[in-house]
Amino acid sequence: MLPGQLRAVLLLAIIVFFVIVLYLLKNRRLALKYTLLWLFTGVMLLILVIWPSILYRIARLIGIQTGMNTLYVLLIAFIIMILMSLTSIVSVQTERIRKLAEANAILEQRVRELEVSTHDASDPGL
Repeated sequence: MLPGQLRAVLLLAIIVFFVIVLYLLKNRRLALKYTLLWLFTGVMLLILVIWPSILYRIARLIGIQTGMNTLYVLLIAFIIMILMSLTSIVSVQTERIRKLAEANAILEQRVRELEVSTHDASDPGL
């Protein structure tokens, strides 16, 4: 299956991955919901490194020749899911920004109208 040296390197890489994710969470550079997604990913990778036979079973189940090809397919599927999630977030944020800009424009117009009416009321010469 996986050579011992490769397994050790992958385990070390996963530990570094967990440390980085938790560091980003601690410094509030990564929101909790995204941290959970990345931690879930790390756990899935850890499971595949500890028990690589799962990867080969998945390969046989979906008809892929090798475990590495299965890993690539799973990674591409994961990347597509992340992209869809981020696209959804961007769409929601874009709509929120548009609504905030509209509300800001309405408030600015009200302030100008109040300034004009206050200025007119305080100017006895008109």
